[in-house]
Amino acid sequence: MMQCFHFMVEPAKNFAAKIKESHKRAKNEKREPLDEDQLFIVDLARDLSRVCQRSAVLKHIWNLDDTWPVSLCRAFILQWASMLESKKRPIQTDSWPEVEEVKQPDTINEQDLLQAKAVILNWIKDLRAQPEQSVSPGEPVAKVLEDLQSAWRWGTVPNLLSAMELVLWTLMVQRPDKDTIPQQWLMWKQKTQTIGAISYIPQPVWDWISAASVEVTLDLDTANPDLLISTDEKRMRCHNDRKDIPNYHQRFDGWWCAVGVEGFGSGRHYWEVEVGERDWRLGVAKESALRKGFKSLNTDTGYLSLRLERGTELKALTVPFTALPPGLIPSKVGIYLDYDRGQLSFYDVDKHFHIYTYNESFDEKLFPLFGTVEFVNDLVIKSPAAGSQCLCPTPCFWR
Repeated sequence: MMQCFHFMVEPAKNFAAKIKESHKRAKNEKREPLDEDQLFIVDLARDLSRVCQRSAVLKHIWNLDDTWPVSLCRAFILQWASMLESKKRPIQTDSWPEVEEVKQPDTINEQDLLQAKAVILNWIKDLRAQPEQSVSPGEPVAKVLEDLQSAWRWGTVPNLLSAMELVLWTLMVQRPDKDTIPQQWLMWKQKTQTIGAISYIPQPVWDWISAASVEVTLDLDTANPDLLISTDEKRMRCHNDRKDIPNYHQRFDGWWCAVGVEGFGSGRHYWEVEVGERDWRLGVAKESALRKGFKSLNTDTGYLSLRLERGTELKALTVPFTALPPGLIPSKVGIYLDYDRGQLSFYDVDKHFHIYTYNESFDEKLFPLFGTVEFVNDLVIKSPAAGSQCLCPTPCFWR
């Protein structure tokens, strides 16, 4: 505790002066003065930008163009203190840290916050010993930072928290494989926050996800007899005339579902689906999962999926189910499977939002799952689109 106190004495004096300065500036600019926790984030952004090259995006934080709510500042401080504590030598080692579950804002007490700030200030003391602009983030991180700055300026993202996280990753981990930092950041976000982890996935990271696109078609031998399947085996909807077809063991005869022809047992795979507005089900089915009758299709029975019911209730079919915010309901869903890392993620394709992620160790083939109750609108599996080359010299104006 004495060590924590030692690192807080001088900063506390500085904060007192900065709070006074903030009040004076706020009065002149006719806005609310900054809280101590907000000032802590401002100073952290300035320290990170001083050492990390091509991180000018953070100037919007320490110039007070992007001011975070106090609750967000507190959650950020606690989370990154936990990250730093999980590493023995924060700057020198290159292992990806784990982080404990961060407390909710209403459960944070001042003692927790004081200790968290001491941890971060201890790390910053080492950081300040480094020369200015001495750390290169690598081209992939730099491109993501540029895209985040553009998205923030256009109002696509509410704040630059993701930019702060990426610069922190760069300085804290200093991995030899810097090219993978944005992807590792995404995987970490989806592991630590399974619901709506990222309000905007930067274009370079989205390109990496969609690079895993695969051709998916419906397996007619698994489709419920009440489903009408298009000749290209990419569209399906319900119809009233039940087909007289063989009742194979792999065929759904209860729920109006079908699976894809190909199952996946390794690697990365991505596919997109246009969905109806009323009721749909998407995800994967384990090879051993039963398909007969109306038994719940959830994690207990071998299914990892999302379902929209009655047009307003979006759920992850865990046990018990996980209700998802209505604001996450998409019209086009991206499904990303990283079999080897044990992640199945769902995205809003149009908004580049993260919706939900299952984290699980896979040990059998997984088949893309599709379900609908629509009689008019088709559920449509989209074919992989060839990536188009953007000609803009900076982050694309048209995105």
